[in-house]
Amino acid sequence: MSYVLIHNPGCGSSKKGLEVLEAAGIQPEIRRYMLVAERLSVDELKEIAKKMGGVSPRAFMREKDAADAGLPADASDADVFAAMAKNPKLIQRPIGINGDKAVLGRPNSALLTII
Repeated sequence: MSYVLIHNPGCGSSKKGLEVLEAAGIQPEIRRYMLVAERLSVDELKEIAKKMGGVSPRAFMREKDAADAGLPADASDADVFAAMAKNPKLIQRPIGINGDKAVLGRPNSALLTII
């Protein structure tokens, strides 16, 4: 199986996450989700949540950007998924995906827990 890193090269935490993986000998497939051509769909975001153990999308949403994006605090999970697909800035990063498991790389060492 291929390890996929949901990555933003402009983010310090995301860069450090990639460094942690590379130091462990893992060369992940990079998904630059901020690029229009590589954005995550609602279905892909739902699959990530499922692979994280069936969590709410809020588990990997950047709360501090939600209000600026017009997402109300009481938004449903469906609304959160839709907002994240439309505005990828709302997605916390990095996220590691390996097979049927996914993890938010906060702290970055968490990315190694799904190897």
